[in-house]
Amino acid sequence: MIEYSSQPHYLVAVDCIVFGFDGEHLKILLVKRGLEPEINKWSLMGGFVGSEESPDDAANRVLKKMTGLEGVYLEQMQIYGEPKRDPIERTLSVGYFALIDIHKYEEQLNDDYEAEWFLINERPKLIFDHDQMVADARRKLRYKAALHPILFEMLPKKFTIPQLHILFEEVNDTKIDTRNFSRKITSTKLLIKLNEKDKLGSKKGAFYYKLDKKEYKANAQAFLNLIPNIKTLG
Repeated sequence: MIEYSSQPHYLVAVDCIVFGFDGEHLKILLVKRGLEPEINKWSLMGGFVGSEESPDDAANRVLKKMTGLEGVYLEQMQIYGEPKRDPIERTLSVGYFALIDIHKYEEQLNDDYEAEWFLINERPKLIFDHDQMVADARRKLRYKAALHPILFEMLPKKFTIPQLHILFEEVNDTKIDTRNFSRKITSTKLLIKLNEKDKLGSKKGAFYYKLDKKEYKANAQAFLNLIPNIKTLG
């Protein structure tokens, strides 16, 4: 029988980086830490993995407990295991990122842990290595967005080209030529044009679209030429 008792034992935690889009800005959801060290400082949503649950189960549990959010896009990112990352005890953390349309989940969000949205580039300093986690998650998001339609998780079911354009700019933190973007995105034939217009921005209005998921699966690389410097990401 193999014995593990002589091996070191560590705690395992999960931390969730929740990205949201409100139609104009990319934001991140943060909470106030409820225990020492660093109590009452801004933090990602985190907690320990229970003895009878997987990291995925723990991430979903923590997210629901601390924010009320459930049923959102949640993807495992990487493991953080620098020995001194937690000053109390050696702790490995499995990082996850989540993507949501902020307006869709406004009523679901609770304030038990003082969860608050911040502009991604104007967030406060975070505890431990959480700023590094956010930076890694944003790079991962940029890379994934070039290959898969995950950014549509941050949009309502029907959206306009200007909304999509803003989201791509916010995620990539760069300006993308408006006409060029519109031409390229429509030429992919991944979007279905609806007979409705959003007239809040102008009298002329902008047509609503929705993602053609079947067409996307058949043309999985169609977004590659929309993302600047895709080869430098990842």
